[in-house]
Parts: sequence; structure tokens; C-alpha cells
Amino acid sequence: MPKPLSLPFDPIARADELWRRRWGAVPSMAAITSVMRAQQILLSQVDAIVKPYGLTFARYEALVLLTFSQAGELPMSKIGERLMVHPTSVTNTVDRLVRSGLVDKRPNPNDGRGTLASITDKGREVVEAATRDLMAMDFGLGVYDDEECAEIFALLRPLRIAAGDFTGE
Repeated sequence: MPKPLSLPFDPIARADELWRRRWGAVPSMAAITSVMRAQQILLSQVDAIVKPYGLTFARYEALVLLTFSQAGELPMSKIGERLMVHPTSVTNTVDRLVRSGLVDKRPNPNDGRGTLASITDKGREVVEAATRDLMAMDFGLGVYDDEECAEIFALLRPLRIAAGDFTGE
């Protein structure tokens, strides 16, 4: 897909200026528009890196989560909880990973109704390779240094707490 031509001005700053003239200053409008555009940019860059591995960022996150577990497997419900996604999304994500041979599914012996997802050896190889590639491009955030990345994390943390992602410490 060809890269669109760059505009000679910042369209978000222009929208902020026009917004201010029409409705008054609302810095949160420019902030959310910037965050949403940044999300589009980052997702596009990250997806371009993981696509050759047959992954999307969601599938990559699920594989990483499984590698973080002691046994390399987790209940589907735990995957959804940790990734903060709906159970249907977890099922779709894991089912695609199973079809790719990166994950296996089996009944959870500790929960008669539940299912365990476990990463395969091929899944471990793929997640290691994709992680190397993502780290090499700083997950799309190479324009920021380590301190600025920590600031971004800190700035967004209260929003995630307010949304109920976690209770905070």
C-alpha cells in the first residue's frame, strides 16, 4: 500500500484551531484525536512486522502471554482477562493460532467446562522471531527515547485505572 502524501500542515492542530473558534478550547479533543491517530500508525507498523509470521498483534499478544506462563498454557478465560478482551475474541484468536499450529487446545482438567490453550514448539519459535523483529523497530516508538516511553506509559496509566483495567497500587 503506498504511503499517503504528507500534508503541509498538522491536520489535528488545524482541527483544534477550528474547534477553538467554533466551540472554545477543548484540549481533550486534540489529545484524543492524536492518541487515536497514533494507535492507527502503531498498529499498522506492528502488524506489518508480525504479518509475515501469520500473526496479527492480537495473536502475537496471546502467544507472548502463553510464553509468560510457567507451563506455557493458560485457561482461555485467563487469556481474555489478561488481554482485556471479550471471550469471543479470545476464542477467535486462539482458534486461528491452533489452525496455524502455534497453539494447542485441550479440556482444562481443573475445570470441566474450561479449555486450556498451550503454546507449541512452533509457536515458541514464531514468537521469539517476531519479538526480535518488533524489538528491532522499538515497537514503532523509535522516535521516543526510553524516558519518553516511560512518560507515555505514566500519562496513560490513570486512564486505564479509571476504565477499570486494574485497581492501581
